[in-house]
Amino acid sequence: MDALFHAAPYIGYVYPNETVVPWGILIVVYPYLTGLVAGAFVVSAFYHVFGLEQFRPVARFALLTALALMVFVPLPLLLHLGRPERAFNAMLTPHWTSAFAAFSYAASFYVFILMLEIWFAFRADVVRYAQAALGPRRAFYYALALGSLDVSENALRHDRAWAHGLAIVGVAAAMLLHGYVGFVFGSLKSREWWGSDLMPVIFLLSAAVSGIALLIVLYVIACGVRRETPDDGALQGLTRALWGFLIAVVVMEVLEFVTLLYKSREGIETVMELLAGPIRTTLLLQAIGSAIPLAVLTALVASGTRGRRLVLWLSACSVLIVLAVFAMRWNVVIGGQELSKTMKGLVTYQLPFWGREGLLAVSLILAAPLALLAVLVRLFPPWETRAGSV
Repeated sequence: MDALFHAAPYIGYVYPNETVVPWGILIVVYPYLTGLVAGAFVVSAFYHVFGLEQFRPVARFALLTALALMVFVPLPLLLHLGRPERAFNAMLTPHWTSAFAAFSYAASFYVFILMLEIWFAFRADVVRYAQAALGPRRAFYYALALGSLDVSENALRHDRAWAHGLAIVGVAAAMLLHGYVGFVFGSLKSREWWGSDLMPVIFLLSAAVSGIALLIVLYVIACGVRRETPDDGALQGLTRALWGFLIAVVVMEVLEFVTLLYKSREGIETVMELLAGPIRTTLLLQAIGSAIPLAVLTALVASGTRGRRLVLWLSACSVLIVLAVFAMRWNVVIGGQELSKTMKGLVTYQLPFWGREGLLAVSLILAAPLALLAVLVRLFPPWETRAGSV
């Protein structure tokens, strides 16, 4: 029991069963990873669905990024469970009143759609690798081609059509995947900090922001490793997309907070104590990580900055945004539990370092998708933009 619940000091009037915080940092990481997945997939949809050519250099890289992240999305929940092997019961004996239980179906469907789209997007390259590689790599790519070795123009046209159709379905699936996470918190009327109709919308918009920001950072790093200059058109397109979504997020978050203040329900004084106390640091990080990038991105879009200056400023803004969105997830998940249900007391969450819900375990979880992405990029280089690529 002690491994699952974290004892926490408290002040004011707190119920005895609230002296622990049951949802720790793993439940912060879970919606954070799902948001990164949805955001990365949105970038690929800009090209595969809307046909925006400027996103072509990063479209396939975005697909691989989404897959690498999605593989590890269930891991925080599995570690949070005392008996992770029982997770299969959520699918074998579904409990439809639980949003978390329904996640297994939504996630499985999304992974299926994502892998299909990646197969069609990379099929021509897989065939080429199968014909050029030797030894085990040749057998690997031949098996991955599934016997489809036709790379004629007619076959590639069908690949593009399938990738386009799957991307359309995938956008809806990605939004569903992350929208339900916002629904989990927004539908809980027992917590003043969570029960908001705007919560699913904020989660969706912040997911797009964090995913685009992470993709920008990874794309710049990948170009640096390959000693190539990032594509100016792609970076400018990503800048405008990041700027637009960030404006929407900031407006929605301010609107939600103003609405909370305007209602002034019983316990609003405790909410203000929460903002000035336990989550003060992460709230400040969230504010700085949103305000500074918003100002800088506005200047970049207005001036049409290109080249090295764009890379440096955009990368710095993206890092701040990635941290700010993580802080936002922390403030929602942990902050909501630090408010006592009496609305007359506060609980303080203590983040452990060791253990399956500690800082070390979370750091490994966040690093694992990056390691997998490095392997995927090695196996399926997404940088080719020749005519045969989808």
